[in-house]
Parts: sequence; C-alpha cells; structure tokens
Amino acid sequence: MSNTPARSLSIALAQLNPVLGDIAGNVAKLVRARADAARQGADLLVMPELYVCGYPPEDLVRKPAFAAACRAAVEQLAADLGPGPAVLIGTVWPENGKVYNAVALLDEGKVAAVRMKVDLPNYGVFDEKRVFDAGPLPGPINFRGVKIGVPICEDIWTDEVTECLAECGAEILIVPNGSPFDWKKSHVRLNIAVARVTETGLPLAYLNQTGGQDELVFDGASFVLNADASLAVQMPDWEEDIAVTHWEKTDDGWRCKTGPRARLAEDDAAGYQASVLGLRDYVEKNRFPSVVLGLSGGIDSALVAAMAVDALGPERVHCVMLPYRYTSSDSLADAAACAKALGVHYDTVPIAEAVDGFYHMLAPVFGNRAPDTTEENIQSRVRGTTLMAISNKNGSMLLTTGNKSEMSVGYATIYGDMNGGFNPIKDLYKMEVYRLSSWRNAHVPRGGKGPAGIVIPERILTKAPSAELRDNQTDQDSLPPYPVLDDILNCLVEHEMPLPDIVARGHAAETVKKIERLLYLAEYKRRQAAPGVKISSRGFGRDRRYPITNRFREELSAPKAEGATATQRTPQLVQPRADGGEVS
Repeated sequence: MSNTPARSLSIALAQLNPVLGDIAGNVAKLVRARADAARQGADLLVMPELYVCGYPPEDLVRKPAFAAACRAAVEQLAADLGPGPAVLIGTVWPENGKVYNAVALLDEGKVAAVRMKVDLPNYGVFDEKRVFDAGPLPGPINFRGVKIGVPICEDIWTDEVTECLAECGAEILIVPNGSPFDWKKSHVRLNIAVARVTETGLPLAYLNQTGGQDELVFDGASFVLNADASLAVQMPDWEEDIAVTHWEKTDDGWRCKTGPRARLAEDDAAGYQASVLGLRDYVEKNRFPSVVLGLSGGIDSALVAAMAVDALGPERVHCVMLPYRYTSSDSLADAAACAKALGVHYDTVPIAEAVDGFYHMLAPVFGNRAPDTTEENIQSRVRGTTLMAISNKNGSMLLTTGNKSEMSVGYATIYGDMNGGFNPIKDLYKMEVYRLSSWRNAHVPRGGKGPAGIVIPERILTKAPSAELRDNQTDQDSLPPYPVLDDILNCLVEHEMPLPDIVARGHAAETVKKIERLLYLAEYKRRQAAPGVKISSRGFGRDRRYPITNRFREELSAPKAEGATATQRTPQLVQPRADGGEVS
C-alpha cells in the first residue's frame, strides 16, 4: 500500500436490516454487500451500529458467550476477507473484562483499528449504560492516509466526541447508527448532524440501519452532509440500500460529490410505513407463516388487516368475524366488504353458543346480580379464546388490534381482545388510526403487497364507534369524543403536562381528572399487552414506565414545580375528524 495520502475515496454506506442474534446470517449479508460495493469500486464499506449482532441486543450483551461470539465473528471475518474494500463494522467488543459498543476496521486480513462508543444513552428506549462500558474519547482512524473520525450514534448528540476528533486531526466524520424511528426524529437527526458539521467544519456521513426489532423500527434514511452543511446524498427510508459515495480532497478539505437524494416519507405516510415494516419484520424474523385477526367491522381491526396485507400479502392473512346478538348488520357487511377488498381468507364464527354457555354456567354463582361489564367481558374473552384456538391450530400468529387511546384508559379486555402476539397500531391514538386509514385508502405504501383503491369501506370511517357488547352501545357513553380524549392523553402521556395547563386548553376539569385516573388504573393491563410498533416519542412500556401500585394523583390547584415546564413542548391540538371504530 502506498504511503501517499489518498486524494479520492469511494465509501459505500450499507443501510441494511440485520436480524438480532443471527451473527452468521448478518455476516453473510455483509459479504454480499461487500461484493456489491467492490463491483462499484468502493474503497471502504461501512456498516451500521452493532451490525454484527443486530441492535439493540439488550441484556444479551451481559452473556459472556454472546459478547465472545461477536468478537470472534469479527476477527474471523477480517481473516477471511479477500481483496476488496476494507470494512468498518459495528460490533459488541469484549476487552480486558469490559464490554464495549464498538466499531472495528477490517483491512488487509486483520482488525486494523477499534473505536468504542463514549456517550451511552440511558433514556427512552435506550439502556446502554446497563450493559456496556463507556469507551475513552477516540482519535481518528488512519485509512489510506486519511484521518476518519468514527463517533457512534449518541456520540454526535453532544459536541464532546466530535470536538475531540476534530482537534486530533479528523478529516471526515462517519457515524454508524441504530436510531429508531419516531414521528419527528428525522428532522432532529438532521439538525444534530448540521450542528456537528458547523462546529467542526468537517463533512459527515450518517449511516442508519433499517428494519424492525421487537417494538422498535428503524427507518434508514441515511445521508451525507458536506462541510458547508449542504446535503450531498440522501438514501431512501424503509428499505435496504447500498450507496457508494465519492469523495475528493480539495484545498478546503474533503468533499462528497452530489449523489442520489431520495424523497423521504413524511407524516401519515411515514407512520404507515413504520407500522407495516415493524409488523413484517416481527413476523418474518420470528418465522411465523401467517397471521390471524378478528375483523369486527370497526376501524381498528380494518386498519390492522390492511397493514397485515401490505406487510405479508393477502394469502398470509386470515380474518375472522365473531358475531354475537349485539353485532349489527352494518358491522357484518362492513367486515365482509373489507375482507373482500383486501383479498384475504375470511371466516365467520358465531360465538352465541359459547357465550350463552358461560352465562348459564355462571348463573348460580352470579345469583340475581344485574348484568354489567362482566357479561360484556365474557363476550370479549370468548372471542379472544376462539382466535387463540385458530392461531394454535393453524400456526398463525394472532394480531391484536387495540389502539393507544383504548390502552391508555383501559378500554380493552385483558385475556379477551388484548389476546395476541403483536399489535401494529399499539402506538397510534384513535384519531391517528382514522388518519392512517384515510391515507391507506388513497395510497399504496412503498413495498406494500396489498391492492390499490378503497380497502377500508367508507362506512367504517364514518359510523359511530361501538364495542357492540350491549344494545345501542357507543364509546361516547363513557368516554369524551375522541378528538378531546386524544388531546388530553397527548398532554398527559407524551408531554407530562400539569393538569391546570391541560384545563387551560379548554378541557373540563372533571374530564381531565377522570382521564388521568383511568390512565393510572390501566397500567396493569398495559404491562400484559402484546408488543407492538413504537412510532411516537413516548410509547407505553419502553418509554413510559409507571408503577402499577400508585396512589399519586395531581391536584388541579397544586402549584407548578420550579422549572416544571422548561422542557415541555406545546402539543398541537388533535384536529377533529369523522368518528368511527370499535372499543372492547
């Protein structure tokens, strides 16, 4: 190799979708990506954060055999690579009794350099301080005479690491990431990257993985900024891609030539793509052959059915209508129309015999007590048991269909409609369910396997929401209208707003207090809910961890704590839309 510093570099950014724990499979995919990059003349192939094992590995990192397997795979890969691009790969790296989130440069048959992540995130979905040791402030890696700084993901969210790299002579910043999607995050990432570029005067390549991992979903959307903060390359979101970027040394430093600039999905399109990808990868990576769900004629199950078809294709989706005496003729017709529009296998399984059998069986115990939610819950639990039986018999994974509004206030039946293995709309409020349903009727998502046109019948979008567990029941018998409910929940869950501030938005004080109470009481149900795609900044479970046993209630007259709203963002009022759907 010449000692003369390179005046040009071709750097391949591999925005790939690893499978967590499948070290051999991830390495095999890397080898194929390297061959592709070599054909395009790349000098260096860059992989996302912790690519060799998948991200986030959580407590697997604490298992010595897992950490050792990651390091051994990287060292073996370095020895096995023949002529072609060098590889910069993210990996778990055990060393001297510590375990690091690291990147390794594989070049000329060996591990030529290792750099460790310094800033370990410990908020929201991240818990890296639990499993990793923090690395020292890094210096750049010398590659072909070019000093490349490699801050890892969170290392660019403050200026310490990049400032150190710049002071040590770094010429290009390459940032491997495992950055999960949420509604607002793409703009935040770009702003953070621009800030680091502006401070250091260095160009920056931001590489993110794509794909779903349990409740998290990664959107890719990798990009390159030049030193003047101009966008040189924008990779697509929601799909794997390999972009070979071309760099030249100029009198003002290194510059990336302008390359492809994909248009990214925004707003409802992004939310829908996230839900579909998260569902698809959960099913595929856990090797389920198909899915089954109850199709009630309401908005929630209709949207889940559409997402399932877009994720897997209609031949792998089985929808079941489970009518009882309170099921309306409209619901029967709407469910059948939705199933036909989506092209799925559809069955009707009446549940009267089972429900009435339970009522008869329990009558001596219930005595002369008047019917109440107990009987309603029996209906829901019979449906849940029936769907689980179909799931067990056919090997299909049962999808659950409750939205975030319902789960916030406990309007879901544990061991009933909460039965299931995964929920693609778990993090969508009711009004967001309507928005995404309307979006899907007007668009087919990129990579979607479902049909174009109206797949959710219009009446499902417009009829009054009802669980249909008793005569003439509507959700608004006991809940405020969904635009009001969702705005209160948005304030309480996403923003932790003080109650007086919520009331000041125009909500009745007694309504705000009621919703706060229901939110706390339903915590035990949420602990037992199926996993589902997280697309907000504050999903239940990983982000919002409240105790089940909890007597704290905020007083409306309580003074604000000093600085209490310093980090609060003012939420946007949820816009009213046509109501409809189901709660059970």
